[in-house]
Amino acid sequence: MKNVYFLSDAHLGSLAIEHGRTQERRLVRFLDAIKHKAAAVYLLGDMFDFWNEYRYVVPKGYTRFLGKLSELTDMGVEVHFFTGNHDIWTYGYLEKECGVVVHKQPLTTEIYGKVFFLAHGDGLGDPDPRFKILRRMFHNRFCQRMLNFIHPRQGMWLGLHWAKHSRMKRADGKELPYQGEDKEWLVLFTKEYMKTHDDIDYFIYGHRHIELDLKLSRKSRMMILGDWIWQFSYVVFDGEHLFYEEYVEGESQP
Repeated sequence: MKNVYFLSDAHLGSLAIEHGRTQERRLVRFLDAIKHKAAAVYLLGDMFDFWNEYRYVVPKGYTRFLGKLSELTDMGVEVHFFTGNHDIWTYGYLEKECGVVVHKQPLTTEIYGKVFFLAHGDGLGDPDPRFKILRRMFHNRFCQRMLNFIHPRQGMWLGLHWAKHSRMKRADGKELPYQGEDKEWLVLFTKEYMKTHDDIDYFIYGHRHIELDLKLSRKSRMMILGDWIWQFSYVVFDGEHLFYEEYVEGESQP
C-alpha cells in the first residue's frame, strides 16, 4: 500500500521570500523523493503566492515545480491541487498541461477506508469582515474577468505586490502562533461542522502556517499542515496511521 501525502502553503514566487529559488528546489526534491512511494499528493492551497492564468499566458517561472507535478501525474500518481486565497485564478492550465485535479471548494473524500475533510481553510469561520469582502471579490466571476482585462505585466505585478504587502504586515512575515481551542477559528468551525457530519475521521487544513494536531473526539482528529517556507512540514497517511513529518534534506526518509 502506497502513502498519501498532504502539504500546503509554499507561496512560490513570493517577493517577500528571499530564498525563493532554493525553496522551490527543495520542494521539487521532496516530490522527487516520494514519487515511487506515493499513491496521491494533496496540495492544500497557496502553493503559489499569486497565480493568474490568462487565455494564452500563464505566470513566468515555477518550471521545476510544474515539471515535477507533470512527471508525477504521468507516472500515475494522483495530484490534487486546492486553490487557496493566493492562487484562486486557475482556469484549466494546471489540469490540461500538468494533469492535476483542481479543487475550488472543500472536499470530503474516502482514502483507504477513512473519511477526510480537506480544505485550504480560508473562509471557514474567519470572522474578519475585510477578509470576507476581499474573498467574495476574488471569487466573483465578473471581478475575475475584469482582472484579466489588465495586461499580464501589470496584472502579475499587482498581484505579487499585493501578496507581499499582505505578508509584510505581519511580524517577520509570519503567522500568529496557535491561539487556543476557544479562539482558533478553524478549530471552532470544525467543532461546529462535526455536529452535523459525524462520519469524518480527519480534518486537514492549510492556510494558518502552523503545525497543529488536535484530537476533537474519539473518532475525529484535526490537523493544520504548517508551511513550505520555514517549516517544510507535511502529513503522511499510510492507510493505518496519520502522522507529521518535516523534510530535512539528507536526513528525512519521506
